[in-house]
Formats: sequence, C-alpha cells, structure tokens
Amino acid sequence: MVKPARHEQKGQLMANSITLNVNGHDHQITAEPGSMLLYALRDNLGLHGPKFGCGLSECGACTIILDGEAIHSCVTPLAAAEGHKIVTLEGLTVDGKPNPLQAAFIAEQAAQCGYCINGMIMTAQAFLDKHPNPNRDDIKQALNNNLCRCGTHMRIVRAVERAAGTKTHAGATP
Repeated sequence: MVKPARHEQKGQLMANSITLNVNGHDHQITAEPGSMLLYALRDNLGLHGPKFGCGLSECGACTIILDGEAIHSCVTPLAAAEGHKIVTLEGLTVDGKPNPLQAAFIAEQAAQCGYCINGMIMTAQAFLDKHPNPNRDDIKQALNNNLCRCGTHMRIVRAVERAAGTKTHAGATP
C-alpha cells in the first residue's frame, strides 16, 4: 500500500489527501496525518453508523467492514484504509431498505439504547458473510468482543439467527 505524501511547512505536518472507497463510492478525504478512520467517516463523510465508544478498540461501537473483515475504525489509521473497500452500517441497505440482518434486528427488537448496535450488526454481517449457517455458540463467540450495556444480548443473538435462517421459530428462547 502506498501511503499518502506528507507535506511539511516550517517543521509542521500538513493535511494529507487520500481516496477512500466507502459503500461502493470513492471519496477524496483531506485529514491530518495520523487521523483515525472513524473520524473521517463521521466528520468528513457524515456517516453516523460507526460510533465513538471507548476509543481503545474495546467496545466495538466503531466497527466497520474493511475488505470483508470487521475492524474497529477508532484505532485504524486513515492512511491504512486507502485502497481498500469499506462498508459502514449505511452501506448495508438494499435500495434504501434494511438488509436481511438489519430487518432481523428490527423484527427481534434487538436495539435498546443503540450504543452497541452498529458494532453488533457490522460484526454479525462480516461473520455471516463467511459463515452463513452458524449455530448459537458460533454467533455468541463471533459477537464476544462487542459490548452491550443495556442487556439485549439474547435478542441480538436471535436476530443473527433469524438472519442466518437458523432460528427455529418466532417464540424461540435462548
């Protein structure tokens, strides 16, 4: 990967310009050297799916999909994302409507405060793309590094099961 040029003027680093492919579209971003991807997505592109949570890659609220892998954008340098395909929560919609996973989260009422939902959905989407027929334990393990502070864990697991088509019936309990 070629890193963008850094320009110096009187000993100070100036902003870099790079191109990011986000949700299928190229965007020219100008940001300070060392900027994190999360800030470019939110501040430069106005995307509010990825959230700032802990800033330490501990909670998962900032999760995006980079080349098919769920990553934490709060600790990913902006320059490291150039030349890669980025998908945010907004990019999952199909013709402006929720995709099957998002629809399953709605059907299962899996969101309460909203803090974790971006991370849960993005992590689950990357997981389901690679493991279309997971069992409950696989789903729980895949979501293990995402924090939910209001306790909708079981609804979240049921939503992922629903999206995967592994939920046995609408009234299934964990």
